[in-house]
Amino acid sequence: MAVVKPFRGLRPPANLAAEIACLPYDVMNSEEAAVMAKGKEKSLLHITKAEIDLPEGTDVHSEEVYQKAFENFNLWQKKGWLAEDKERYFYIYAQTMEGRTQYGIVGAAAVNDYLSGKIKKHELTRPDKEEDRMTHVRANNANIEPVFYTYPAVEEIDKIVEKIVKDEKPEYDFVAEDGIGHHFWVVWDRKTNERIEKLFAEKVPYMYVADGHHRTAAAARVGKEKKEKNPAHRGDESYNYFMTVIFPDDQLKIFDYNRVVKDLNGMTPEQFLEKLKESFDISEKGSEIHRPARLHNFGMYLDGKWYSLTAKEGTYSDDDPIGVLDVTILSEQVLQPLLDIQDLRRSKRIDFIGGIRGLGELKKRVDSGEMKVAFALYPVSMKQLITIADTGNIMPPKTTWFEPKLRSGLVIHKLD
Repeated sequence: MAVVKPFRGLRPPANLAAEIACLPYDVMNSEEAAVMAKGKEKSLLHITKAEIDLPEGTDVHSEEVYQKAFENFNLWQKKGWLAEDKERYFYIYAQTMEGRTQYGIVGAAAVNDYLSGKIKKHELTRPDKEEDRMTHVRANNANIEPVFYTYPAVEEIDKIVEKIVKDEKPEYDFVAEDGIGHHFWVVWDRKTNERIEKLFAEKVPYMYVADGHHRTAAAARVGKEKKEKNPAHRGDESYNYFMTVIFPDDQLKIFDYNRVVKDLNGMTPEQFLEKLKESFDISEKGSEIHRPARLHNFGMYLDGKWYSLTAKEGTYSDDDPIGVLDVTILSEQVLQPLLDIQDLRRSKRIDFIGGIRGLGELKKRVDSGEMKVAFALYPVSMKQLITIADTGNIMPPKTTWFEPKLRSGLVIHKLD
């Protein structure tokens, strides 16, 4: 069963939470981070994207960046912008987007659970991104940002969360500049903390990485390193755990993750459409945006027109957890054989657009001349994600897009 424990969170005073909180490090580049942090001296971006405080053009993986993050982290604590709770607590972190609220438990997951497979993943990690986050964790000796997990919903945990949210005033409660509401409670009662820990141990056999595969892998590897370097290791040290926000699976929504391609691999639009007819039933929609209404149906924007593409029988396998995915169908029937895009991770001819930006963004990228064709996909379901993780399979790159994103800076987990 899953090990999830309360911890002594390092967090901002209530009046500074909104100013310190920021989007995760990996949803922006350095230039965007600098703009977001402009005029916000307390923003956690000065720690998670510390290159913004160094000369323009500084290598984001240089020692100077990690050292600057460490300096800023210490400074934030000295100034009282971050202060450690005196006791170990769970926390509740809720997010509201477009009238829908999801409620997560913030706790410390076990390194051993990740290494043993009790924490299941559905994506591969890139060694360079993993090493970057490992270095950041080592430099600060802390999990500065949480990872985003899900678990099979447990009714009693839901009821505990519901009662706290109903009866107690949140520590933090603000709407960020993107319109997302963020609400945060401390679980003050000791018996309630003990009960939550016990319920995870008794009722939750596995947890699943929803978002944050690189942060998870990095945190687990640093914990393992610290264990191996400590001759007096006991097993209860903080480095044996890392911070996560864990949401019940029935509260999460996965958005579509769409594709745009720079060229048609030497074909004209007419030739490309003819090739597509071998694997898809095609219907022209004109200027009307076509949003896929079900699995195996795609929207395509090409040469100023939208099309509906429906995969023909035999082009997919509903009995194969990977073969049934629309990202697999698109890759095997279109991207690889027709457009010669063989490696989604490395090809410079394809880009990916999260569904939160809307299908209008696909049209915009094509109409600008930057891209030649766009594909809109039906979103993956939570059931599909869990099935893939349970069967030990790995999703193709850029398959799931979760919104809203967790804000960093509401609470931090120190490793000592």
